[in-house]
Amino acid sequence: MKVMLPVPSKEIADVLLPVTYAMLEGGDGEIVLVGVVEVPTWKSLSEGAEYAQKRRQELRQLVEEHPDMPLRIAERVHVGHVPWAGVLEDISREGVDLAVFPWSGARDAFMLGVDQNEILRRAPCDVIFVLRPGRIADAGRVLVPVRGGMHAPLALNVATAIARANDAKITLLHVMSEEEGVSWSESSFTDFLDVVGGLDVVDRQVTLAQGEVCAGILEETCDHCVVVMGASLPGDQGDVRVGDLAARIAAETDRAVIIVSKVGAVKRRSAWHIYRRFATRIGTPMRLSTLVDKWFAENTFHSTEFSDLEHLVEVKQERGVTISLGLPALNEEETIGRIIEVVKGALQERYPLLDEIVLIDSNSTDYTREIARSLGIPVYIHQEILADEVGSYAGKGEALWKSLYVLNGDIIVWIDTDIRNIQPHFVYGLIGPLLRSQRIKYVKGFYRRPLRVGDRIQAGGGGRVTELVARPMFNLFFPRLSGLIQPLSGEYAGRRELLERLPFFTGYGVETGLLIDILALEGLWAIAQSDLVERIHRNQSLSSLSRMAHEIFQVFISRLEDHHKIEMVSDISKSMKLIRLKGRHYSLEEVDIIERERPPMIEIPEYRRKMGIADDEVSIGEAWGDGLER
Repeated sequence: MKVMLPVPSKEIADVLLPVTYAMLEGGDGEIVLVGVVEVPTWKSLSEGAEYAQKRRQELRQLVEEHPDMPLRIAERVHVGHVPWAGVLEDISREGVDLAVFPWSGARDAFMLGVDQNEILRRAPCDVIFVLRPGRIADAGRVLVPVRGGMHAPLALNVATAIARANDAKITLLHVMSEEEGVSWSESSFTDFLDVVGGLDVVDRQVTLAQGEVCAGILEETCDHCVVVMGASLPGDQGDVRVGDLAARIAAETDRAVIIVSKVGAVKRRSAWHIYRRFATRIGTPMRLSTLVDKWFAENTFHSTEFSDLEHLVEVKQERGVTISLGLPALNEEETIGRIIEVVKGALQERYPLLDEIVLIDSNSTDYTREIARSLGIPVYIHQEILADEVGSYAGKGEALWKSLYVLNGDIIVWIDTDIRNIQPHFVYGLIGPLLRSQRIKYVKGFYRRPLRVGDRIQAGGGGRVTELVARPMFNLFFPRLSGLIQPLSGEYAGRRELLERLPFFTGYGVETGLLIDILALEGLWAIAQSDLVERIHRNQSLSSLSRMAHEIFQVFISRLEDHHKIEMVSDISKSMKLIRLKGRHYSLEEVDIIERERPPMIEIPEYRRKMGIADDEVSIGEAWGDGLER
């Protein structure tokens, strides 16, 4: 049996978990925990990011606090004005048998952004609403009023599970009523009584005549701790709802009350059909701006979420994956040693999270390579990798592309090697989302970037090309990527199965090209970002940043042409006039700045031979345009 528990807060989950576990009747099955964050309609969904991070941590805490329960965390915390749509999606995808929700006791209460009766009508599984769940643990007797209809067997099953979990007894209250047009045939009720008679937890049966139903139930509650009753089902339309009787019982007693709804013939349709119809009815597909806000809230992580390295290693082993860290470098002798010592010590020697750390050098003229070798790190010069087969270009993107050939992991991590405040979270903060969620395939790091101006440090002064070039261009032409805080950051990780299918630009435009192509190939939800707090590094001169911006513009124009957003009337200039000042005189210097593009690594025969990939297994994914519309 598979039971789902949407978790709007840890406090609610703490009191609902024992009830949910009782439904498994001895632990035969699993409980799927789904984090939900409901954002008021007058607020941007992006404001839910902080709460989504908190919810993920609470879910992990629940699992750790209940090692005796078969708990599994769903891959995604749902943030929305109507998070019920996301929960319904999970119910459909997971094949859930029963969903458990907290209940306020009101007849027309709202939960997860919808009227509670909408949940009863739309859920393609059995549903129970629980009022005052904290009182169930003290249950001595459980009262089950049944009047006839499809919910009664489920009510008895729920009551039986609770009674057995608490060593309690059940009173079956048979309500003789024809109201609301629902009753059993005599044979059906006889069959039901036969089942009841075989249950050792049912030790008392009472029959109420029509007209004294509510008063009779309320009188019986005095001697019971829990009341379990079915939702109403008026007429033949299948309009399942919380009825007046249930709402009145909830209001006039201080006992725990559970309302059950059995999924019936009126709802026996494809679960995905129900989800799609419901999603369309509540207004999805949503506005692009709202979609980006939702992505930001659900796919923005914080490195502290993954600081339990022992658990992260366990997840890695469960997934059966290997992880490689590539360190691209050019003349980084001042920082490379410290980076290797910190990362290797924490993430290889103390916790075996990384299977290999490799330096990808771009022909440094200082002692970068010697320092790495002295620390036991394999060293490759990118100009020498596949040199006979594909030649070589200068540039960071070229080094990253060629590193795919020498790195062996299923997950590839890259971090820059000029980081002066290196800590292990720069690496595990990128790995964590990939291990926790199979749907995420690429993770970008972001952070505060202090900028040194003379003897002063400006806390948020770094990332000038990001703010003046990259983010405006993404907002203009690829707005689905506008939620990325630092699209040009040098710290990112991805799954090999994705990275090997992507073309790489050879220079500073590599990050831009990868993001646009991943969006086209896999869609926005395959991308995530992780807060790495703060990064202190060597700030580049304005002249160098100007060249970087020129390369990035080339990538944007190339991809705009590829996706038919614009068509250039002539070739763009691949050279740039740099301003030089000598003394009091200015001059111009023309330099060539050419962003070349490497094909997906999987298209290289040598790579396929090394990885054991047959030629007929290669599938690059030609229809990039489809991803841009997701």
